[in-house]
Amino acid sequence: MADTSLSAGVLTTFENPTVLADEVAGWLLRLALEAGDRFAICLSGGSTPKTLYERLAQAPFREEFPWAKTHWFFGDERFVPDGDKDNNFTMASHALLSHVPVPNENVHRIVTEVSSPEQAASAYDAELRRYYGAETIDADRPLFDVNFLGLGPDGHTASLIPGQPVLEERSKWVAAVSQGRPEVRITLTYPPLESSRHIAFLVTGKAKKDMLAHVRSGATDVPAGGLTTKGQVHWFADRDAIDG
Repeated sequence: MADTSLSAGVLTTFENPTVLADEVAGWLLRLALEAGDRFAICLSGGSTPKTLYERLAQAPFREEFPWAKTHWFFGDERFVPDGDKDNNFTMASHALLSHVPVPNENVHRIVTEVSSPEQAASAYDAELRRYYGAETIDADRPLFDVNFLGLGPDGHTASLIPGQPVLEERSKWVAAVSQGRPEVRITLTYPPLESSRHIAFLVTGKAKKDMLAHVRSGATDVPAGGLTTKGQVHWFADRDAIDG
């Protein structure tokens, strides 16, 4: 199977972030119900996915979603402890995970209550490989079923930040990013981010309009444009991100 270009991904536009969250929740539910014994989702931080997570915690999704077989991962995390307002796991827990019957062992957070960002990255790297059951990624056996990603105005996705050495990392699955942002971050690198049956970009707001058009044009000069995948690419955007 050939790699899917981000520019070839299907663009679906919604009137506003609320409608986007409702429709994407329905799309995710259908995929989960059709899946086999295990379903893996990689989550992103930010306000747009938070609205989606809150929708999943409400009826009918709360009652219909196959929580018992679904595993939850994180594409990146700030090196701040659980409970901090900037912690992605804390946000996802408050918006979704603490409101639904997810088995504790199915939630794979990036543990930041350790001595260094590098230790946090190494531990999560090992966690991903244990779940996957191999030390190297097979292009025909995706790590994730669905990987939700955001798109920054500077073209970053997860914490793949422009100009940082992490963009060249191919052996580690998780790495610490100590420059480029006020806080240190831990991020999945390209190989695991790309290893998904479905990569779904959630993009809302006028500030994202120019970068969304840039990446969808096929540009590879920003981190998001550097992604390649054998899976399907979906662009879920609101009207502001398309028309400004």
